[in-house]
Amino acid sequence: MRLLLVEDSVDLADQLMPMLRDNGYAVDWLADGRDALVRAHDEPFDLAILDLGLPGLDGLEVLRRWRHEGLAMPVLILTARDSWAERVDGLRAGADDYLTKPFHPDELLLRVQAVLRRSHGSSGGGRLEAGGLALDEARQSVWDGDREMELTGAEFRMLRYFMLNPDRLLSKAALTEHLYDGESERDSNVVEVHVNRLRRKLGRDTIQTRRGQGYLFVGHGAA
Repeated sequence: MRLLLVEDSVDLADQLMPMLRDNGYAVDWLADGRDALVRAHDEPFDLAILDLGLPGLDGLEVLRRWRHEGLAMPVLILTARDSWAERVDGLRAGADDYLTKPFHPDELLLRVQAVLRRSHGSSGGGRLEAGGLALDEARQSVWDGDREMELTGAEFRMLRYFMLNPDRLLSKAALTEHLYDGESERDSNVVEVHVNRLRRKLGRDTIQTRRGQGYLFVGHGAA
């Protein structure tokens, strides 16, 4: 999953980016509201973490313009403003959740997970469930019934995206765009490698290939 972090505090960004990446997210960082206004339309981000007190253009105005322009990307607001009225304004402008500074990084992580699940129609809880499998995001492992299987970081990122998009045809380009940030070197062959590794662990038919179109996650034991 690819996140857009819009935060002008270098110290906070330096704290959050490694934590988010360690938990399987690709992260692009911007510090100016004007840049965020444009960048969100240029790349397929799965969620934005948006500070309200931004230079260039206030975060609330960025959010309003995103929604006015038809951008449906989920948005989690960060704010140092401890005012219920401003939080209400953010939710009315189209925010999906908010977090008041200072906050614990683990709370941010849990809120990101919850917003992403809701945006994909998945229920909350400690695991992401789809196709007869349960993905433990904290342990970065997958459960097939009572059997737990360890995943590499790349396998975890890919499986999470598949499980958030069950029965949806995903092209190689879409997978690459959602699994890597803007500074990562992208190679479509890597997608094939990790799909094949997941198939060896989960079953050959769990992820189907549609030749010339992409991949379809249908779940464990599918015919």
